[in-house]
Amino acid sequence: MNIISVSGLVSFTLAIMLLFCGKSVIAHSPFLRRYSIPEPVIGGFLCALVTALLHGIWGLELRFELGMSEVLLLYFFAGIGLKSEVGSLLKGGRPLLMLLLLATLFILLQNGLGMGLATLFGMPPATGLMVGSVSLTGGVGTTLAWAPLLSERLGIGNAMELGVASNTVGLVSACLIGGPIANHLIRRHRLQPSGDVGLEVGTLGDVQYQPPLSYHDVLWAWMWLNLALLLGQAISAALAETNLVLPDFVGCLLAGILIRNLGQWLLGERRVKSWSAASQGLSLISDICLGVFLVMALMGMQLWQLGGYLLFIGTALTLQIGLTIAFTLMVLFPLLGRNYEASVMAAGFGGITLGSTATAIVNMSAVTQKYGAAHQAFIVVPLVCGFFIDIANALIIGLMSGL
Repeated sequence: MNIISVSGLVSFTLAIMLLFCGKSVIAHSPFLRRYSIPEPVIGGFLCALVTALLHGIWGLELRFELGMSEVLLLYFFAGIGLKSEVGSLLKGGRPLLMLLLLATLFILLQNGLGMGLATLFGMPPATGLMVGSVSLTGGVGTTLAWAPLLSERLGIGNAMELGVASNTVGLVSACLIGGPIANHLIRRHRLQPSGDVGLEVGTLGDVQYQPPLSYHDVLWAWMWLNLALLLGQAISAALAETNLVLPDFVGCLLAGILIRNLGQWLLGERRVKSWSAASQGLSLISDICLGVFLVMALMGMQLWQLGGYLLFIGTALTLQIGLTIAFTLMVLFPLLGRNYEASVMAAGFGGITLGSTATAIVNMSAVTQKYGAAHQAFIVVPLVCGFFIDIANALIIGLMSGL
């Protein structure tokens, strides 16, 4: 096996090129635009396919240096926080609680399905957790944390491979189902989109930034983003001292919310409104960071790791994806209010249960860039994904595994 290491600068540049590739494909495909397929998915998955072919045919393994992706994710969530007002957070109270309860219930269903299927395949029931909430709701971080425990204490020798492969399939699937689900709900229930051009990420359709962005606007936005990252690091360090370990982006999200709302309280509404143009800068930078992040996440996938477990993983993930779609349409959307905000959260639910927080956000971004802003959804979904559901997932995994 020949391993070729790709430097961080080359990987980052390639990710930008792949994002352009995805944008071009989407621009020339009415079908992909109709179902709000995220642009980064096209370029990132194309790269993953090429690296898989290189591995299978010539025995070459490309290893991309993807450290920059972590910084891009922090910038993105800091930007979300900087555009959030306390009033919007308070309005999100009931939907946030409801989404958390539904996501927790879904973890139980997800693990029950996985454990039942593992039993049918003649495997230890706990093996099903690796094609359940460990890899799907939990993502790569939870997989890396739980796989050694399941291997050592329960004798599941292939736990890591199962988890990584399941997360790979789940991540791609989540990207593909979110937009179509929202489009179906909006059309079927004749929902009235907001049409609000003040998006958290990107711009609405072909609408141009008004007024045009200037050097000052972008630099001003960049300064606030860096301040939010610095404060976010301090918040994350403080939380770690309490033994409460959460993803780093949670600290940046909270820091952005604090800076935005403390600034409004200390300086007054009129003074804070002066940064409305910089708010467009935040949207632009957030759009770029999220797009390149997701491309890098997908281009780093090693699809050949699916080999050897194709039947079990294929069966399990097909059923898990079907369960997600059915639960979203028949349970989640009605209980969240059957409105436009609920349809956008429905687009993000696949990211919560199959992919990652970034996947959920990129799905919602694709929908809102077509139909208009959904401010509540962009607060509720990240908080549930990154702040609450990891705790619930850890408790349920420990209980159902018997550890």
